Amino acid sequence: MDFEVFVLGTSGMMPLPGRFLTSSMVRRKGELFLFDCGEGTQVSLKMLNLKWKKINKIFISHMHADHVTGLPGILMLSSQVDREEPLYIYGPKKLKEYIDASRKILDMYINYEIIFVEVNEGIIIDNDEYSVEAIKLNHTKPCFGYVMREKDRPGEFFPEKAISLNIKPGPDFGRLQRGETIINTKGEEITSSMVMGESRKGRSFSYITDTLYMKNIAKKIQNTDLLLCEGMFEAGMEEIAKEKKHMCVNQAAQIAKDANVQILGLIHYSPRYNDFELKALKYQAREVFENTILTRDRMIFSIPNDGQPIEITKEKRVNYNNTRIKIVI
Repeated sequence: MDFEVFVLGTSGMMPLPGRFLTSSMVRRKGELFLFDCGEGTQVSLKMLNLKWKKINKIFISHMHADHVTGLPGILMLSSQVDREEPLYIYGPKKLKEYIDASRKILDMYINYEIIFVEVNEGIIIDNDEYSVEAIKLNHTKPCFGYVMREKDRPGEFFPEKAISLNIKPGPDFGRLQRGETIINTKGEEITSSMVMGESRKGRSFSYITDTLYMKNIAKKIQNTDLLLCEGMFEAGMEEIAKEKKHMCVNQAAQIAKDANVQILGLIHYSPRYNDFELKALKYQAREVFENTILTRDRMIFSIPNDGQPIEITKEKRVNYNNTRIKIVI
């Protein structure tokens, strides 16, 4: 069962050649979850061959242009396919006004239902398979981070053990896999723990951008597998970061360390840094948290469900006939 995070854009404030505005995507069991939607999001989706019609949930952090300017295009693009499912859009209160105004002014043709959910701090989605929590951040506008956590899953079912305990293949196998207790052919009580392996920990992803450094962020995202966090400024620029209500890379790394995440992926870089200069930010962050990655547009994080390390790849288009190479970092 796949759980992949695609970095669609890494630039803050303005798009640059090879660096689109901030946006990320989670693909889980074929379903797509979009986090922010900066300018260039559609292009990265196309380059990665991600099916935008599978997007049914969009999470917007705040109402600054570099996080929402790609949204009208996504809304219009979704009308080009036969879509029956509603599109849920989560974000601050002003987001609905922006969506409604865009639809009216641009005379958008929308052939599906858009459901806006105003975000407040706390759990905003909770179902049998996963939850999404909104985290209140401190920025110049109301701003939220998000953490997505899968529920722990049952362990592996061992049918040979069940058969050895006088359980016939059939409905009782399913009941045991659901955690129920059944009675075998000899009238004995058999619990699921007798035929199931240990439960498997759910996977998790957290997305934090555009905020002052706050210690309580780490508490909210504890033990997540992957943290994508803004790395707007280099270490030593804390006063400027505080003035603009952003973070330096060493502060992002401190959050990752305190939260005991598996990997920190830096995003949302200031346009003042070219690609070569960004490497210095990576090394500064690694002085605090070693497992830091300087993310690039269209980098992919594959989070396995067996406790194995996260695989990080980046796909580059090498010519115009859709040929690609995959580089394992």
